[in-house]
Amino acid sequence: MDSSLAHSINSLNSVALGEKKSDIILKNCNLLSVYTREIIPKIQIAIINDRIAYVGLDASHTIGSKTKVIDIEDKFVSPGFADPHLHIDQFVLPSEFAKQALLCGVTSLFSDPIDVVSIGGYKGFQEFLKLGENLPIRIFQVVPGGLPVDAKFSNTKSLTPFQEKSAIKHPHVIGMGEVFSWTKVILREPKTMKSLSTMLECDCIINGHTAGASDKKLNAYVSSGILSCHEPINFDQVLERLRLGMWIMIREGSIRRDLKEIIPRVLSHGTYLNRLMFCSDGLDPLDISKFGHIDYCIRESIKLGLDPIDAVTMASKNNFDYYNMGKDLGGIAPGKLADILVFDNLKSFKPKHVFVGGKLVVSNGIFIAPMKKNIISPWIKKTVKLKKFSKNDFLIKSKKNNVVANTIFMQNEIITKLGSSELYSKDGHISASLDSDVWKVAAFDRIHGTNKHSIGFLENFGADIGAFASTWSFHENNLIVLGSNDSDMAVASNHLIKNQGGLVVVKSGKILASLPLQFGGIISTDSFETVSSNFEKINNAIIDLGCKFTRPHLIPLFLPFLALPSVRILASGIVDVKKRSYISPIN
Repeated sequence: MDSSLAHSINSLNSVALGEKKSDIILKNCNLLSVYTREIIPKIQIAIINDRIAYVGLDASHTIGSKTKVIDIEDKFVSPGFADPHLHIDQFVLPSEFAKQALLCGVTSLFSDPIDVVSIGGYKGFQEFLKLGENLPIRIFQVVPGGLPVDAKFSNTKSLTPFQEKSAIKHPHVIGMGEVFSWTKVILREPKTMKSLSTMLECDCIINGHTAGASDKKLNAYVSSGILSCHEPINFDQVLERLRLGMWIMIREGSIRRDLKEIIPRVLSHGTYLNRLMFCSDGLDPLDISKFGHIDYCIRESIKLGLDPIDAVTMASKNNFDYYNMGKDLGGIAPGKLADILVFDNLKSFKPKHVFVGGKLVVSNGIFIAPMKKNIISPWIKKTVKLKKFSKNDFLIKSKKNNVVANTIFMQNEIITKLGSSELYSKDGHISASLDSDVWKVAAFDRIHGTNKHSIGFLENFGADIGAFASTWSFHENNLIVLGSNDSDMAVASNHLIKNQGGLVVVKSGKILASLPLQFGGIISTDSFETVSSNFEKINNAIIDLGCKFTRPHLIPLFLPFLALPSVRILASGIVDVKKRSYISPIN
């Protein structure tokens, strides 16, 4: 999408001197300078091709017969924003997400496609790279750094060391994504350490995930070349990591929102801001529509006392400094790529105009850039490799009339603990108990075509439905189905097999809500608006029928996630994460 600085210096130099004419001039700009922490009035910016050639009070010497002069009318101008860590292999295709991000002024996305890789391996990674090309936004990718989460239990696909080396040769693959199993690092697990060494030898960035690490363990992790983290949830964790030379991505997204806990203490402490960034870690369609993206982080931080220019710096310059891209991106200066935002004021921070590489992609708050149609390989739309289910596939046998079941007790949508409940059997089979709020839960390998599966019990869900199923989960991407009766569990599972992926809610044999996810069983090929509507219907259907949680879609997402305590379910079995051992569904 852009030309290199090395191949642009002659034309940039010539335009700056007026010997060659610019393509575009932006005049009457109130420039937010991320380099001097000031607002500079009446600035003119001359652009040739996709880069800035001149920034100053008078660019008239660069005007030619074909130069387009745009009067910004004393509005505010800043560099484009970046999200330094998010997962865009969720909900919608990159092209659909790009439109929403650009409307929020986010011109660069640093994508960690861990779930696409868990499903499709290197072939899936390459497929996803193609979807991020030729879009009116910059998408930088990383090699996933967390697969498998735990090889003892996981059955995900991942990249070989050779494939990792091949991947980072791609011009838009810049390093390794979050290495969230920090125990592998401090135990010096050979494959993990080999991957880290490869990245460091190639001068690549490695992103971190240090939830739960401190002191000696955190030091060992940082000394292994991992210099960022988006997991701190309070200022003390931020400070400990900054003192060890790390960069911090303050998370404000659909999974967690940490700004309010961190920004006020950063300000009262007087902490340097030059290693602080904002990130989302991922946004669902409703959140990006309601709140926004990085622009929301800026607005909220300003409310908490952060200076607007400092907030913009954290949203732009700091990200590219971290990724060693400062010569190209992060500010408005000669030689930089012309990713420029125009604002009416410094309160809403909703951009009126957005330029990416000197091309206008958002005008008067409306997305106007041409978008190429996605060409998707057929194989990635056939990843639910399961045969049709009957209710008998969800039976748990017992010769006893009553048993004590080990349950996955939902403390919230994400965190679980081991529970227990007395259940009764009928005709030699143990049933769920709506009266006791105990549900069946099952996990099926849907990627490899095996018949591997496990069935157990889940407690504290509370919705009056028959079944809730999903093919999308972190980062196993099993088919997860929980239900109050076996028949509806079969109906829900068969619906997802037929659609080749998605989320579905069933009651009394009828589909109450469905969100198709045709690409790998984790991403919809439908429009953002359609996906947003279907997603809202999924959650509302469950909440309206009594679910105890406000974000029920997260339950099947996190049920197999081995990086969090305490009990998880995968196709291989029910796992006690801390003990790294399997748990029987009944005692």
